[in-house]
Amino acid sequence: MDAFEFDLVCIGSGPAGQRAAVQAAKLGKRAAVIEKRRIVGGVCLDTGTIPSKTFREAILFFANLGGRFDRRKVAWSPENRPTSAHLLARVSEVVACEAEIVEDQLRRNEVTVLRGIASFQDPHTLTVSADERVRTVTSANILVAAGTVATMPPGVVEDGEVILGSDGLVSLKRLPRTMIVVGGGVIGMEYASMFAAIGVEVTLVEKRERPLEFLDREIVEELMHQMRDRNVTFRLGEAVLSVSVSAGAPRRAEVRLESGKKVISDLVLFSVGRQGAVDALHLARAGLQADERGRLQVDREFRTRVSHIFAAGDIIGYPSLAATSSEQGRLAARHAFGVKAEPMPAHFPIGIYSIPEISMVGATEEELTRGKVPYEMGIARYREIARGQILGDNSGLLKMLFHRESRKLLGVHVIGTHATELVHIGQAVCGLGAGLDYFLDTVFNYPTLAECYKVAALDAANKLAM
Repeated sequence: MDAFEFDLVCIGSGPAGQRAAVQAAKLGKRAAVIEKRRIVGGVCLDTGTIPSKTFREAILFFANLGGRFDRRKVAWSPENRPTSAHLLARVSEVVACEAEIVEDQLRRNEVTVLRGIASFQDPHTLTVSADERVRTVTSANILVAAGTVATMPPGVVEDGEVILGSDGLVSLKRLPRTMIVVGGGVIGMEYASMFAAIGVEVTLVEKRERPLEFLDREIVEELMHQMRDRNVTFRLGEAVLSVSVSAGAPRRAEVRLESGKKVISDLVLFSVGRQGAVDALHLARAGLQADERGRLQVDREFRTRVSHIFAAGDIIGYPSLAATSSEQGRLAARHAFGVKAEPMPAHFPIGIYSIPEISMVGATEEELTRGKVPYEMGIARYREIARGQILGDNSGLLKMLFHRESRKLLGVHVIGTHATELVHIGQAVCGLGAGLDYFLDTVFNYPTLAECYKVAALDAANKLAM
């Protein structure tokens, strides 16, 4: 390794690159990250996870919703309606603070930060281009953690005002009165529910018959019910045929669907997928090739087909979560230096930051049914829980799935206030291989939402006793 300038260079300083570099540094290795964006932290911090979740909290604050996602109506008027500047001000504060924390972490661990666009010169050599300056660096190991970029349909051009990709919302200039969201995936559903919460009339277009197909059907139906209650119109099984923007003021978009329908709105947000950010990398020079979506194939150790080049994070595809990307980066760094590493646990949580939020861990009812696994279900509704009443959330629910014979916990599904926090209790129980009896015998603080686990367990126990 002494023949190289670094022992590990990470292309990208998002969760995967950041965690890999810090892990390498803690192993006494010379580590660096290359970042082309204005701040460290990658897409996660610049335009993705942190900005969108902060935007959501700002909306909840201005809407004065608190935990009340169910029946409460907010009367919006020009006098009390927030502006995009109001909502994005907090985003800028949080992003700046988090960037400083990441910078400090890298600095404390003596990780070198190289600013610019990375590209391969050969399997061990990278060029870093920033303005007119070009630097060459060599490394014994390289981690590709360049993340992804939002894609637009063919022929549709983002103009930053009327037509936006999901990465462009952090620079939204004005709040629309009407909005079309194209794509019913995680990002599309999150933003559709957020804007609906502040009185924007939202139409969501999704070519599949059901959004968020990987989630529990009952949970998704509850989310859609609450979104419809906020005047979201769902156009499912529909695809966009064309998009045009009027020339006069105010500029508005006309979206024509393949079914012949026409929808007009102030803003169209495209959330139709993401592509690996590999265009500038010149992967072929390193002996690598991405698939049609810009993804890299890796083995269980996160190695590409070139043994000293690793990849982690969104660029390798599912599950494309900040939390799992971080762990993938750490494990990749350990494998790069021959340090023992346990595989990533199978039980990782998924969080959807819609309004209301959703989280899950483990199997869904549909998966268990397809696999012919005998299970029983227990449900607790927030309206039955004192803490739910205190928070004013009468529509949330927690569902647990147990094996009918072993009584082990197979899955947890939550919708409602603090769902993404609440799910971790179920995650721990799944990971430890425990189940129904643990919840029946455990005492939870009162009043808390954690009490949902006791109520749901009692519900399942009663069904099994029959």
